[in-house]
Amino acid sequence: MNLANMMKQAQQVQKRLQDAQKDLAAAEIVAQAGNGSVTIVCDGHGKFKSIKLTKEAVNAENPSAVDDETVEMLEDLITSAMKQATADAQKKMQDKMKGIVPAGINIPGLF
Repeated sequence: MNLANMMKQAQQVQKRLQDAQKDLAAAEIVAQAGNGSVTIVCDGHGKFKSIKLTKEAVNAENPSAVDDETVEMLEDLITSAMKQATADAQKKMQDKMKGIVPAGINIPGLF
């Protein structure tokens, strides 16, 4: 195999990796716990997007005592904390990988 063919194949692989990364970023993965009382949504990279709670998740013994504003406030607080934790973890991973991967090498999804 000649160098030109190898380069062409490498470019094709890189394009497929980029397309796969885009598809994963657009995907929504939904998981539930507690018979649907907690619903989490992530993208295909595992990056946290949102959380939904039912009143039963907040107060299983007396869900009618929980108002919608309390549920929304808890969802917002958890969402904010999860997004910050995800961003911090991603930054830490990038910093760690920069010391390992030689400069100029771009690995899709890694940086």
